[in-house]
Amino acid sequence: MSKYWSKTTASLTPYVPGEQPKDRNIIKLNTNENPYPPSEAVLQALRSAVDDSLRLYPDPHGSRLIHAIAQTYGVAVDEVFVGNGSDEILAFAFQAFFDHDQPVLFPDVTYSFYTVYADLFRLPYTAVPLDEHFQIVPESFFIPNGGVIVPNPNAPTAIHLPLSEVRKLLDKNTEQVVILDEAYIDFGGESAIPLIHEYPNLLVVQTLSKSRSLAGLRVGYAIGPPELIEGLNRIKNSFNSYTLDRLALAGAEASFADKTHIQENIMRIVSTRDWTTAQLSELGFQLTPSTANFLFVSHSTVPAQRIFQKLREHGILVRYWPKARIDNHLRITIGTDDEMQKLIEAMKVILKEG
Repeated sequence: MSKYWSKTTASLTPYVPGEQPKDRNIIKLNTNENPYPPSEAVLQALRSAVDDSLRLYPDPHGSRLIHAIAQTYGVAVDEVFVGNGSDEILAFAFQAFFDHDQPVLFPDVTYSFYTVYADLFRLPYTAVPLDEHFQIVPESFFIPNGGVIVPNPNAPTAIHLPLSEVRKLLDKNTEQVVILDEAYIDFGGESAIPLIHEYPNLLVVQTLSKSRSLAGLRVGYAIGPPELIEGLNRIKNSFNSYTLDRLALAGAEASFADKTHIQENIMRIVSTRDWTTAQLSELGFQLTPSTANFLFVSHSTVPAQRIFQKLREHGILVRYWPKARIDNHLRITIGTDDEMQKLIEAMKVILKEG
């Protein structure tokens, strides 16, 4: 601890991202990245953007990208916000919409950045327990609060909350902002974006990192009523007007024009996910129903921490958290068919060893 740190800095427990190994022989199934490259249209847009215009600041509004997103989802341009990854947008949202007089609500097993943001911005919060099957129970959120944030599908559980259940959350939380973090929605879930015209307090956040294979560009977006978008812009422009650089804007815009490539990649991942689910089930693993690009698994006889360590010895990285309720579970990203085949082969050896 440094004597120069503020009290807030000293008290923080920062988010720990998944390991990014430099060894290319490692099979990375730990950070929910897309195993397939972005479309050639995106790569060409990036190449074209590398010119002498890099000496100029990018468009602070991201107007062309916002128009592409608005057209894709059938919303107005003043209902779209873009930022440096969905994490940054969520940080802006915590500042824009949550106050200190009532706790923010989010699931007790969920994306750990929510706790980090609450602590960073000194917001009270309540971690609402999932049920015994790791399902979100909307009725558990029917308590006094200063806002609600729910990932859908949830992470790391991979479970999707149907829109009928999302409506319950919205119908009972009309005076506070409800944020749906839909980072993994494209892999089988139903987006709540159509509901923004029914609920003036609904903000939906998505990312280009997962289904669009653009984790390296760091682009996210939010869709919601104009009043909420204006709130996000007020925070952004009080912090950094230029959150997206010229390359990110160009590549992101191009990704929305190449729908075929993205859908083909999604279908490949879903097919591999279904195959891997069947294989792991045959090996005695218990899995939650996944609508994401990852699986949440446990084994009844071999502890998750041991499997995690043994997989590492086989050159395969997955995610493990020594936390209450999930310390016997692993999160496994869906990779290529070849990578998942190697995972299954390694699992067979590990389970045989016991």
